[in-house]
Amino acid sequence: MKASPELAARVEALEAASAHQDRALAELSDAVAAQWSRIDLLTREVLRLREEMQGLSQAVAPEKPPPHY
Repeated sequence: MKASPELAARVEALEAASAHQDRALAELSDAVAAQWSRIDLLTREVLRLREEMQGLSQAVAPEKPPPHY
């Protein structure tokens, strides 16, 4: 049995839509992976800066109050 031209056109349209969705999904997956990589990098940088700031605050002695207190 031979498929009708309408059915063949519908199948082709569905295959094209599926290919487009596959490509879009792959692009989105790549974008999410790149964002997670950037988030990890920024998180490590924030933690490093936090540790550095804590080290600086501990290294600097607090000022003594003036003698009249």
